[in-house]
Amino acid sequence: MINNGRSQNKSLGIVGFGAFGQLAALHLGQHFEISVFDPSDDVAKVAKQLGVRRSTLHSVSQADVILIAAPVSSFEQIVGEISVACKPGALIIDVGSVKVVPSEIMRRLLPNYVDIIATHPLFGPQSAASGLQGLKIAVCPIRGRQHARLAAFLRKVLGLTVIMTTPEDHDQEAAVVQGLTHLIAKVLLRMGPLPTRMTTKSFDLLCEAISMVQHDAPEVFEAIEKANPYAETVRQQFFDLAAGLSVELNSVLRTKP
Repeated sequence: MINNGRSQNKSLGIVGFGAFGQLAALHLGQHFEISVFDPSDDVAKVAKQLGVRRSTLHSVSQADVILIAAPVSSFEQIVGEISVACKPGALIIDVGSVKVVPSEIMRRLLPNYVDIIATHPLFGPQSAASGLQGLKIAVCPIRGRQHARLAAFLRKVLGLTVIMTTPEDHDQEAAVVQGLTHLIAKVLLRMGPLPTRMTTKSFDLLCEAISMVQHDAPEVFEAIEKANPYAETVRQQFFDLAAGLSVELNSVLRTKP
Protein backbone atom coordinates (compact mmCIF):
# COMPACT_ATOMS: atom_id res chain seq x y z
CA MET A 1 0.00 0.00 0.00
CA ILE A 2 2.97 2.31 0.54
CA ASN A 3 5.64 2.88 -2.09
CA ASN A 4 9.06 4.40 -1.53
CA GLY A 5 8.24 7.28 -3.87
CA ARG A 6 5.00 9.04 -4.66
CA SER A 7 2.01 6.83 -3.77
CA GLN A 8 -0.04 7.52 -6.88
CA ASN A 9 -3.73 6.72 -6.67
CA LYS A 10 -3.36 5.67 -3.04
CA SER A 11 -5.87 7.07 -0.60
CA LEU A 12 -5.18 8.01 3.01
CA GLY A 13 -7.96 8.40 5.53
CA ILE A 14 -7.10 10.35 8.68
CA VAL A 15 -9.40 9.72 11.63
CA GLY A 16 -9.02 12.59 14.07
CA PHE A 17 -7.94 15.95 12.69
CA GLY A 18 -6.42 17.59 15.72
CA ALA A 19 -2.85 18.88 15.94
CA PHE A 20 -1.19 15.66 14.82
CA GLY A 21 -3.78 14.77 12.20
CA GLN A 22 -3.18 18.18 10.65
CA LEU A 23 0.60 17.72 10.80
CA ALA A 24 0.24 14.37 9.03
CA ALA A 25 -1.91 15.93 6.31
CA LEU A 26 0.64 18.70 5.81
CA HIS A 27 3.50 16.28 5.15
CA LEU A 28 1.60 13.48 3.41
CA GLY A 29 -0.59 15.55 1.10
CA GLN A 30 1.85 15.24 -1.82
CA HIS A 31 1.96 11.45 -1.48
CA PHE A 32 -1.71 10.51 -1.00
CA GLU A 33 -5.24 11.57 -1.78
CA ILE A 34 -6.38 12.49 1.72
CA SER A 35 -9.80 12.48 3.34
CA VAL A 36 -10.36 13.21 7.01
CA PHE A 37 -12.97 12.57 9.65
CA ASP A 38 -13.37 14.65 12.77
CA PRO A 39 -16.69 15.37 14.54
CA SER A 40 -15.62 18.93 15.38
CA ASP A 41 -16.67 21.66 12.96
CA ASP A 42 -13.67 23.70 14.09
CA VAL A 43 -11.39 21.78 11.72
CA ALA A 44 -13.25 22.73 8.53
CA LYS A 45 -11.12 25.81 7.87
CA VAL A 46 -7.83 23.96 8.39
CA ALA A 47 -8.96 21.07 6.20
CA LYS A 48 -9.71 23.51 3.40
CA GLN A 49 -6.35 25.23 3.82
CA LEU A 50 -4.53 21.89 3.61
CA GLY A 51 -6.54 20.78 0.60
CA VAL A 52 -8.04 17.70 2.21
CA ARG A 53 -11.62 16.51 2.00
CA ARG A 54 -13.78 16.08 5.09
CA SER A 55 -16.02 13.05 5.02
CA THR A 56 -17.85 10.53 7.18
CA LEU A 57 -16.04 7.98 9.28
CA HIS A 58 -17.45 5.20 7.10
CA SER A 59 -16.10 6.80 3.94
CA VAL A 60 -12.69 7.58 5.42
CA SER A 61 -12.47 3.99 6.66
CA GLN A 62 -12.51 2.72 3.08
CA ALA A 63 -9.12 4.29 2.22
CA ASP A 64 -6.05 2.24 1.29
CA VAL A 65 -4.28 3.50 4.42
CA ILE A 66 -6.13 4.59 7.56
CA LEU A 67 -4.30 6.74 10.09
CA ILE A 68 -5.96 6.83 13.50
CA ALA A 69 -5.08 10.03 15.38
CA ALA A 70 -7.94 9.90 17.87
CA PRO A 71 -7.77 10.19 21.69
CA VAL A 72 -7.34 7.02 23.74
CA SER A 73 -10.72 7.67 25.37
CA SER A 74 -12.57 7.15 22.05
CA PHE A 75 -10.08 4.78 20.42
CA GLU A 76 -11.93 1.50 20.94
CA GLN A 77 -15.23 2.89 19.65
CA ILE A 78 -13.57 4.33 16.55
CA VAL A 79 -11.68 1.12 15.77
CA GLY A 80 -14.95 -0.78 16.09
CA GLU A 81 -16.58 1.51 13.50
CA ILE A 82 -13.58 1.27 11.18
CA SER A 83 -13.67 -2.53 11.38
CA VAL A 84 -17.04 -2.77 9.61
CA ALA A 85 -16.03 -0.47 6.76
CA CYS A 86 -12.35 -1.12 5.98
CA LYS A 87 -11.52 -3.07 2.85
CA PRO A 88 -9.31 -6.15 2.38
CA GLY A 89 -5.63 -5.32 2.12
CA ALA A 90 -5.96 -1.95 3.85
CA LEU A 91 -3.22 -0.78 6.20
CA ILE A 92 -4.37 0.51 9.60
CA ILE A 93 -1.92 2.69 11.54
CA ASP A 94 -2.30 4.44 14.86
CA VAL A 95 -0.10 7.28 16.13
CA GLY A 96 -0.89 7.37 19.85
CA SER A 97 1.52 7.93 22.75
CA VAL A 98 0.92 4.45 24.16
CA LYS A 99 1.07 1.19 22.27
CA VAL A 100 0.12 -1.85 24.39
CA VAL A 101 -3.57 -1.05 24.87
CA PRO A 102 -4.26 0.35 21.35
CA SER A 103 -2.44 -2.60 19.77
CA GLU A 104 -4.60 -5.07 21.68
CA ILE A 105 -7.75 -3.21 20.66
CA MET A 106 -6.78 -3.15 16.97
CA ARG A 107 -5.73 -6.80 16.99
CA ARG A 108 -9.00 -7.81 18.63
CA LEU A 109 -11.47 -5.69 16.68
CA LEU A 110 -10.05 -5.30 13.18
CA PRO A 111 -10.69 -8.05 10.60
CA ASN A 112 -7.92 -10.48 9.66
CA TYR A 113 -7.82 -9.20 6.09
CA VAL A 114 -6.21 -5.87 7.05
CA ASP A 115 -2.62 -5.14 8.11
CA ILE A 116 -1.98 -3.37 11.40
CA ILE A 117 1.03 -1.29 12.43
CA ALA A 118 1.17 0.63 15.69
CA THR A 119 3.39 3.71 15.52
CA HIS A 120 4.40 6.57 17.74
CA PRO A 121 5.92 9.63 16.10
CA LEU A 122 8.29 10.92 18.78
CA PHE A 123 7.58 14.50 17.81
CA GLY A 124 4.72 16.93 17.45
CA PRO A 125 3.91 20.17 15.63
CA GLN A 126 6.39 22.19 17.68
CA SER A 127 9.37 19.87 17.34
CA ALA A 128 8.53 19.36 13.64
CA ALA A 129 8.26 23.08 12.93
CA SER A 130 11.53 23.02 10.96
CA GLY A 131 10.75 19.78 9.13
CA LEU A 132 10.77 16.05 9.75
CA GLN A 133 14.36 15.26 8.79
CA GLY A 134 16.05 13.20 11.49
CA LEU A 135 13.08 13.07 13.86
CA LYS A 136 12.25 9.69 15.39
CA ILE A 137 9.26 7.39 15.00
CA ALA A 138 8.63 4.09 16.76
CA VAL A 139 7.13 1.36 14.55
CA CYS A 140 5.51 -1.78 16.03
CA PRO A 141 4.43 -4.42 13.49
CA ILE A 142 1.19 -6.03 14.72
CA ARG A 143 -0.23 -7.94 11.75
CA GLY A 144 0.69 -8.38 8.09
CA ARG A 145 3.81 -7.74 6.05
CA GLN A 146 3.61 -4.07 5.14
CA HIS A 147 5.84 -2.84 7.96
CA ALA A 148 9.03 -3.10 5.86
CA ARG A 149 7.56 -0.90 3.12
CA LEU A 150 6.21 1.55 5.66
CA ALA A 151 9.61 1.80 7.36
CA ALA A 152 11.30 2.40 4.00
CA PHE A 153 8.78 5.13 3.15
CA LEU A 154 9.29 6.82 6.50
CA ARG A 155 13.09 6.73 6.13
CA LYS A 156 13.59 7.48 2.44
CA VAL A 157 10.68 9.78 1.69
CA LEU A 158 9.99 11.56 4.97
CA GLY A 159 13.55 11.44 6.32
CA LEU A 160 12.54 10.01 9.69
CA THR A 161 14.68 7.84 11.95
CA VAL A 162 12.72 4.61 12.35
CA ILE A 163 12.91 2.58 15.57
CA MET A 164 11.49 -0.92 15.17
CA THR A 165 10.14 -2.16 18.49
CA THR A 166 7.27 -3.94 20.24
CA PRO A 167 4.31 -2.34 22.02
CA GLU A 168 5.62 -3.61 25.36
CA ASP A 169 9.17 -2.31 24.91
CA HIS A 170 7.82 1.00 23.61
CA ASP A 171 5.57 1.59 26.60
CA GLN A 172 8.30 0.66 29.10
CA GLU A 173 10.67 3.26 27.66
CA ALA A 174 7.95 5.85 27.02
CA ALA A 175 6.88 5.64 30.66
CA VAL A 176 10.26 7.16 31.52
CA VAL A 177 10.91 9.35 28.47
CA GLN A 178 7.47 10.91 28.10
CA GLY A 179 6.05 10.22 31.53
CA LEU A 180 8.78 12.07 33.42
CA THR A 181 9.04 14.89 30.85
CA HIS A 182 5.35 15.75 31.10
CA LEU A 183 5.28 15.22 34.86
CA ILE A 184 8.21 17.55 35.52
CA ALA A 185 6.76 20.10 33.09
CA LYS A 186 3.43 20.08 34.95
CA VAL A 187 5.14 20.67 38.29
CA LEU A 188 7.43 23.46 37.06
CA LEU A 189 4.58 25.24 35.29
CA ARG A 190 2.68 25.32 38.58
CA MET A 191 5.74 26.97 40.16
CA GLY A 192 5.66 29.73 37.52
CA PRO A 193 6.21 32.28 36.34
CA LEU A 194 9.74 30.93 35.91
CA PRO A 195 12.76 33.25 35.72
CA THR A 196 13.75 34.48 32.25
CA ARG A 197 16.57 36.97 32.95
CA MET A 198 19.33 35.34 35.02
CA THR A 199 19.23 31.86 33.55
CA THR A 200 21.81 29.20 32.81
CA LYS A 201 22.07 27.18 29.62
CA SER A 202 20.80 24.07 31.40
CA PHE A 203 17.78 25.99 32.74
CA ASP A 204 17.08 27.40 29.27
CA LEU A 205 17.09 23.84 27.88
CA LEU A 206 14.72 22.78 30.64
CA CYS A 207 12.37 25.64 29.77
CA GLU A 208 12.60 24.69 26.09
CA ALA A 209 11.58 21.13 26.96
CA ILE A 210 8.63 22.47 28.95
CA SER A 211 7.53 24.70 26.08
CA MET A 212 7.46 21.72 23.71
CA VAL A 213 4.85 19.86 25.79
CA GLN A 214 2.92 22.50 27.73
CA HIS A 215 0.40 23.12 24.93
CA ASP A 216 -0.34 19.45 24.29
CA ALA A 217 -3.99 18.52 24.55
CA PRO A 218 -5.06 17.23 27.98
CA GLU A 219 -5.77 13.86 26.36
CA VAL A 220 -2.05 13.48 25.61
CA PHE A 221 -1.05 13.81 29.26
CA GLU A 222 -3.89 11.50 30.28
CA ALA A 223 -2.75 8.86 27.80
CA ILE A 224 0.89 9.09 28.84
CA GLU A 225 0.19 8.91 32.58
CA LYS A 226 -2.91 6.71 32.72
CA ALA A 227 -3.10 4.53 29.61
CA ASN A 228 0.54 3.44 29.70
CA PRO A 229 0.59 0.32 31.92
CA TYR A 230 4.14 1.08 33.10
CA ALA A 231 3.68 4.78 33.91
CA GLU A 232 2.44 4.37 37.48
CA THR A 233 5.51 2.40 38.55
CA VAL A 234 7.89 4.97 37.03
CA ARG A 235 5.91 7.86 38.49
CA GLN A 236 5.91 6.34 41.97
CA GLN A 237 9.64 5.63 41.78
CA PHE A 238 10.25 9.29 40.87
CA PHE A 239 8.13 10.56 43.76
CA ASP A 240 9.77 8.12 46.21
CA LEU A 241 13.27 9.18 45.16
CA ALA A 242 12.32 12.87 45.38
CA ALA A 243 10.89 12.30 48.86
CA GLY A 244 14.04 10.44 49.88
CA LEU A 245 16.22 13.27 48.62
CA SER A 246 14.12 15.74 50.62
CA VAL A 247 14.66 13.70 53.77
CA GLU A 248 18.43 13.62 53.12
CA LEU A 249 18.61 17.38 52.60
CA ASN A 250 16.56 18.09 55.73
CA SER A 251 18.86 15.82 57.71
CA VAL A 252 21.93 17.68 56.46
CA LEU A 253 20.40 21.03 57.31
CA ARG A 254 19.51 19.91 60.83
CA THR A 255 23.09 18.76 61.52
CA LYS A 256 24.66 22.04 60.41
CA PRO A 257 26.42 23.89 63.25
